[in-house]
Amino acid sequence: KHACATLRLNQPSWNVFERDLTSFDGIPFKGVDLLAGGLPCPPFSKDGKQLGKLDERNLFPAAIRLVDEIRPRAVMFENVRGILDAVFEDYRKSVEKQLRKLGYEPDWKLMHASDFGVPQLRPRVVFVAIRKDLKEYFSWPEPSPVKPLTVGETLFDLMAANGWRQARVWADAANEIAPTVVGGSHKHGGPDLGPTRARKAWASLGVDGLGIANEAPLPDFEGMPKLTVRMVARIQGFPDSWQFSGGKTASYRQVGNAFPPPFAKAVAEQIKLCLQSSRKLKIAV
Repeated sequence: KHACATLRLNQPSWNVFERDLTSFDGIPFKGVDLLAGGLPCPPFSKDGKQLGKLDERNLFPAAIRLVDEIRPRAVMFENVRGILDAVFEDYRKSVEKQLRKLGYEPDWKLMHASDFGVPQLRPRVVFVAIRKDLKEYFSWPEPSPVKPLTVGETLFDLMAANGWRQARVWADAANEIAPTVVGGSHKHGGPDLGPTRARKAWASLGVDGLGIANEAPLPDFEGMPKLTVRMVARIQGFPDSWQFSGGKTASYRQVGNAFPPPFAKAVAEQIKLCLQSSRKLKIAV
């Protein structure tokens, strides 16, 4: 409900449905250009025990049903890199087989958010299925030649917002991109930056990963600062103008579980180019 409220808050003209995906009817949307989504990651992540199709949170069956009902020109789903592990090879082939029967050419690709300007490692698997008559027009996005900013460069102004005197020293020392932001789930407690190994990576950048702060450090703050939700949102590539609905925990989960916008945009632009190119050819013919 918080994610839906966030969409309504930032895009009041959008028609946002707050429904259970397993029972959502896709037939009224038959023939749209694109069906896209971030399917739950825990079924395929090591932290989620990799239960795959046995995990009640696995929504690939619901997504494939919607593809069948809607028959979009293109499909795009995002997930964790664990879905490419050998243990899921049969499941991936099953997904591919079902999509090919529906008339699509599917492909999986592991990419990194840092290749698209996001100041964070964040490896993610993107699954794209293009209708077979359009597949020749699609190509994956190329990495940006520009290196992403460091954590210090990205967050200096936010860290200094309350006059913290050590903000510049901190920013100069936080001279690498961020580790993968961990989103958390309803099965875990309040917001933080992940398990022990993740918190160690953040500590090397001078960040206390055990919790999320309500505000930037005060002028006389000593020690390692915690990040605010807004800081994590910027590391994920959200514009500062984007607002999040709900309390700190709900807001952080939305930020941490998101497909970083610049990364998503890079893939989306290639899909858009594919669909536009196919239309132009038909017009020319």
